[in-house]
Amino acid sequence: MVHLVLHVLAPLIVARLAFTSRWRFAYTVMMATMVVDIDHLIADPIYDPNRCSVGFHPLHGAFPIAMYCALLAVPKFRYVGVGLVIHMLLDGIDCIV
Repeated sequence: MVHLVLHVLAPLIVARLAFTSRWRFAYTVMMATMVVDIDHLIADPIYDPNRCSVGFHPLHGAFPIAMYCALLAVPKFRYVGVGLVIHMLLDGIDCIV
């Protein structure tokens, strides 16, 4: 449950602190990046609380994560990149804990 709450709160905090003038738009875009979890639908079982998403699901692999980081350098896609990187960091932390 904490993991899911962090997926909502972390982007909000980043949006408020880093994108103060457009924080609502930034937060909306970052929340929309949660669609990256669609790759969980091809797993069996779809949800396993003990499974580490990073490296298991196709959109949570090393190459996609490198692409998400590259989006940070493109101003037009920065909000998307930030949202995806936050998502992957939270999923990575969840794997450790």
